[in-house]
Amino acid sequence: MNYYTLALTSHVVAGAVALVTFWTAGLMRKGTPRHRRVGQVYLCAMLAVIVSGIPLVFAAIGRGEPVKALFLGFLLLLVGNACWSAWRAIRDRRERSRYFGPVYWTLAIATALSGAGISALGIEVGAPILTVFGLVGVFSGYGAWRSWRRAPDDPKWWLKEHYNAMIGNGVATHIAFFGIGLRNALPMIDPQTLQLFAWFAPLSASLVAGWWLNRKYGTRRSVGHADQGNAMLSARG
Repeated sequence: MNYYTLALTSHVVAGAVALVTFWTAGLMRKGTPRHRRVGQVYLCAMLAVIVSGIPLVFAAIGRGEPVKALFLGFLLLLVGNACWSAWRAIRDRRERSRYFGPVYWTLAIATALSGAGISALGIEVGAPILTVFGLVGVFSGYGAWRSWRRAPDDPKWWLKEHYNAMIGNGVATHIAFFGIGLRNALPMIDPQTLQLFAWFAPLSASLVAGWWLNRKYGTRRSVGHADQGNAMLSARG
């Protein structure tokens, strides 16, 4: 087994684990020890997705596919940023300044700048997927700045950072699943149509999920939800 096959197999297996644990954690009661443990498995699986994806970037370069390599590298950065935020928002919930530190800003700026580059590349080569997802990176950078500005006056900042990051990771997980699974399950449908659905359906669903969660936790009426979350996290230490 050559390094490419090993990396691709590891990438697929890690992605499958991530998909299962994403929904397992999502359907559990939030803040419980089981939810935390499954969430940790999910983030470890996503880390394996990132690590195994790096050789795939170099393989694309070796095949003379620079656009594919750049886009895949950008997606790995986007996922890495979300994984870091999902993890550190919980760990640093009592130390806001530590969360909004050098790593946070390095990832935010790198994601925004690379997103702008990918979006411009998408316009140049006529690839809507690159253009749209590049803009996701740009808006991610803007969202990072906005979160930093609002955090001092928002006791639920860490909760919002956590669930928004997990939504972003969920998009990546489902894009991979649909991109592979739909081609095999629905070979009679136009491949380009399936590709557009695989990329844009999870992104659209994430916008709805983010809107719903922000309504639930983003108003004064939802302070009780945040207090309950803080109480559960405090009980775990």
